[in-house]
Amino acid sequence: MAKIAYTEKKDTRSGFGAGLLEAGKKDENVVALCADLTGSLKMNAFEDEFPDRFFQVGIAEANMMGMAAGLTMGGKIPFTGTFANFSTGRVYDQIRQSIAYSNKNVKIAASHAGLTLGEDGATHQILEDIGMMKMLPNMTVICPADYNQTKAATIAAAEFEGPVYLRFGRPKVPNFTAADKKFEIGKADVIIEGTDVTIIATGHLVWIAIEAEEILAEKGISAEVINMATIKPLDAQAIIDSAKKTGCVVTAEEHQYNGGLGESVARVLGQNTPTPIEMVAVDDSFGESGTADQLMEKYGISTTGIVNSVEKVISRK
Repeated sequence: MAKIAYTEKKDTRSGFGAGLLEAGKKDENVVALCADLTGSLKMNAFEDEFPDRFFQVGIAEANMMGMAAGLTMGGKIPFTGTFANFSTGRVYDQIRQSIAYSNKNVKIAASHAGLTLGEDGATHQILEDIGMMKMLPNMTVICPADYNQTKAATIAAAEFEGPVYLRFGRPKVPNFTAADKKFEIGKADVIIEGTDVTIIATGHLVWIAIEAEEILAEKGISAEVINMATIKPLDAQAIIDSAKKTGCVVTAEEHQYNGGLGESVARVLGQNTPTPIEMVAVDDSFGESGTADQLMEKYGISTTGIVNSVEKVISRK
């Protein structure tokens, strides 16, 4: 059993706000656009520090994406900010045509993703965005695990040339990654080493996977836990190496089965080292109104869900 310590619980959207401010201090070409959700995206500090580099576009998300694409033509590095649902589903045509197709250097910052948006209900709880964005050529997709990693990923996105989708959330979660750890796009982190099963998680589910590892250890099961913060490009070698060692895999994400991390991992396994795999995700369903904890438990995106999936996949080895 591995004991992973955390300093405090913090929301990942605050990590984005801190990272955006630091990126802005490092490079004067970093600019920010927001669709009437400055406080929710924690972009206030950037606006206060750089008022001439902040653009409040109002509830006009499609226009925001077009503006961001245009700003890159002058050498700017624009970050767009709104909820994940409005960052993707509402503006997919603009992202595809104006950003991804022409490979514009736009960073799409998407907060309040998944079920943990909570009481705002199904219309706001997008569970399809990872699939939508990873299918776009030229698009990099990042889903960090905690405050520190979100801050580091935001800084890395600003330094990276090309479109990036940065997905993070609303709730406060344990902050366990090192504050000084540089984020490497396309590189997975093995949080806990194990021999019986590989658990590959992304976003808020990484900490839940860590909690599941402790329960599994008490049952005599040695689980390897991998933080897959970059979903595209995927760290295929990390998946292959771990799967060869453990012989079975469980993926965990706050997203639909269809199109998510699990499907990407399954493709890597199928093409390289066929391995039993189970996926913890939402089973082809919209969400509903409720607290974040209630919804995660109801839809099986939980510690219990991971433990049950591990026991199931081990039986298939």
